[in-house]
Amino acid sequence: TTETGAGQWGSALSFACSQIGLECRIYMVRISFDQKPYRKAQMQAWGGKCVASPSNETNAGRAILAKDPNTPGSLGIAISEAVEAAVSDTTGQTRYALGSVLNHVMLHQTVIGLEAKKQLEKTGDYPDIVIGCAGGGSNFAGIAFPFVSDKMHGKKVEIYPVEPIACPTLTRGPFVYDHGDTARYTPLLAMHSLGHAFVPPPVHAGGLRYHGMSPIVSQLVTEGLLTAKAVSQIDAFNAGVLFARTEGIIPAPESNHAIAQVVAEATKAKETGEKKVILFNLSGHGLLDLGSYEKYFSNDLDNYALSDDELRKSEEVFKDFPKPQLMKSI
Repeated sequence: TTETGAGQWGSALSFACSQIGLECRIYMVRISFDQKPYRKAQMQAWGGKCVASPSNETNAGRAILAKDPNTPGSLGIAISEAVEAAVSDTTGQTRYALGSVLNHVMLHQTVIGLEAKKQLEKTGDYPDIVIGCAGGGSNFAGIAFPFVSDKMHGKKVEIYPVEPIACPTLTRGPFVYDHGDTARYTPLLAMHSLGHAFVPPPVHAGGLRYHGMSPIVSQLVTEGLLTAKAVSQIDAFNAGVLFARTEGIIPAPESNHAIAQVVAEATKAKETGEKKVILFNLSGHGLLDLGSYEKYFSNDLDNYALSDDELRKSEEVFKDFPKPQLMKSI
């Protein structure tokens, strides 16, 4: 079992399971399930069973639906359902696989950044700025962590995780102990969080709608080795369309957040006359997200933003939890 937001991880695990004869059940965040119907078809093509979350299959899902039958869902809820489905299997034959957040996932993904470093070596370049969108942290860690190591050893490089202003975990959420899922099945994690019960607005960047963040990414932000940025939904799509018309590639809504920050940094460098090498991770294509682009072209997208009162309310869930010690790695 697993969870998925935008559907990339669910698709990947479906295919992997099909290769070794395993069944795969994916709890897909409901709003993404509705916004990205072809992701479901893709998972089915690779043998996966895709379920809209919250569902009536689990206690966690039923409890959420009882409170709000029209909830858009969240990655926190989907994780709860996937974990419950695994641990409640009386046969003991089910295992849960997490696609982001945890440290081992971050480290596996670093093949992306290591390969990027090799490519840059061939051209004699090194980035001044490294950028990636950030939801749970995996694709960002993949591109950024090899350069974080360089920065720890004295290399001058700016590194920006970019998130939606509608789900500002790193830019407005505190560094706390919190659960990684809504039903509190997971252990407490030291991370930036908006509260495990937080349900983000239904932005089209489904992979970035997570209340928490990788503990390693969170730790690096608290140390100042990373500088978090936030981008609005419409600014993200503005950048995505610019990229599509320039490069011929239609980016995923998640990737558009990174591209928006790239555009901002490139524009700033142009205005100051500085030469900047900017590396970013194009984490996915948007060919299964054309419905969101259609809404953008029809001026039918919202720029969701959260008030301070909304954030304070969502953060009440961890007010009685222990507080993590702020430590330095260097």
